[in-house]
Amino acid sequence: MQERYHEYMLRRTKEENAKMKQENALNNATRSIWVTFTKEGIHKYPGADSDPKLATGDWDDVSFLAVPHRHIFHFRVRIEVFHNDRDIEFIQFKRWLERLYSEQGTSDSEVLVLDYKSCEMIADDLYEEISTKFPGRFVEISVAEDNENGCVIYYPNPKS
Repeated sequence: MQERYHEYMLRRTKEENAKMKQENALNNATRSIWVTFTKEGIHKYPGADSDPKLATGDWDDVSFLAVPHRHIFHFRVRIEVFHNDRDIEFIQFKRWLERLYSEQGTSDSEVLVLDYKSCEMIADDLYEEISTKFPGRFVEISVAEDNENGCVIYYPNPKS
């Protein structure tokens, strides 16, 4: 049985709409890259030994955090890119980020002394550096202590 003109036009319209949706999805996709790296660091939580919400003397006591202690900080940094052909090259981006945390800008062997900084504060500081070098892009930063507990902060594109 032959397809009627009206049915044919309806089918073709649906096919064209599906094709346009796919093209629009590709053209309007949000693109990003991400890199990871680790860095040894020492920090503390001032007041953890005197704040009754923290120094409870019970199972949830975290007063020990007031003493400087060591972690391996795990970073995951995601940044917006505007096209698919190495807008920001992964390896160069990762090396640049790692150099931000080295004293001489050349070695990754130094231990970070972070004083009182929380994971969230570390992420905010890193965002300031990234947004200066790569303005006008969204950035997402995850900082975790020993890859066990941490934060994720999404910094939207300031142009949006």
